[in-house]
Amino acid sequence: MENLAIVDLGSNSARLAITRINNNGTFHEIKRVKENTRLSEGMGAEKILQPKAMNHTIAALKRFKKIYDHYQHVQVVAITTAAVRQAKNQKEFLERVRQETGIKLRVLSGRQEAYYDYLGVVRTLKLDHCLILDVGGASCELVLVQHRKARDMISLPFGAVNISEQFHLGGFVRAAELFRAQTMVTQRYNKIPWLRYANRVPIVLLGGASRTLARMSKTRRHSKHHGIHGYRLTSRVVYATYRELLSKNLAQRKKIPGLESDRADIMIGGMLPLICLLQRNSDGRVIFSESGVREGIITEYIKKRGLQGENSDE
Repeated sequence: MENLAIVDLGSNSARLAITRINNNGTFHEIKRVKENTRLSEGMGAEKILQPKAMNHTIAALKRFKKIYDHYQHVQVVAITTAAVRQAKNQKEFLERVRQETGIKLRVLSGRQEAYYDYLGVVRTLKLDHCLILDVGGASCELVLVQHRKARDMISLPFGAVNISEQFHLGGFVRAAELFRAQTMVTQRYNKIPWLRYANRVPIVLLGGASRTLARMSKTRRHSKHHGIHGYRLTSRVVYATYRELLSKNLAQRKKIPGLESDRADIMIGGMLPLICLLQRNSDGRVIFSESGVREGIITEYIKKRGLQGENSDE
């Protein structure tokens, strides 16, 4: 038996997930902690991590280390994604993290991040064909799944935080800025030739903005559905939620049930990649997944150890 601690440093939040892995390959999560760090905030077109964001993030990593150091037989896997991947001062930040926390972060490429998303989704959702969309703070990963295999995948350099900053979508949204943002996303999608094969399959959603969208819907519906994994919405409901967000200013958005106040300023930017995909999708089904990169890493870890098993929580 061992404990696998995964430190996942994203562009908007940092997460620690500790999973107990038994000798027969079965496993279950025993601890999960999340902190909103906004590491990508203020990077701008120069793609430079800002001192305040770095300090805030390193403080969170120190708290994570104190938590997992209490566990026995701990193996630590620490990853980071788009914000650090894109940053011009990446080396300086990674060295600061190593010196101040002892954590050695592995910078995932966009393709690696997409692949781990795929591993996490196909293990837990019984879908033969789908399009996976993971909206992070500074990137979006897309994976076309056919016959449960990853046919194509790509990482795009925009997400909830940098879309919101670039097009001023945090407060009351001006029509011209929204049009510019949607045009940018749509033009990037149009350059992906294999997306035409994804027009008639359900969209599987991952990422913080996606989880928030599910919670908003569940709160409004008074849903008794346990968690959000496997939760489904139609495009009609997604569009209605998007219109509601656009009709409000930031203060009003913070009062919407199910929407965390610290995510209200990036929620429109976080939904925009999904909206642009739905506009070219005739299937109209949106399915939420709580399994993504971290679960993909666990799957790979167990396979490399030669263990067989499934999540005992499922």
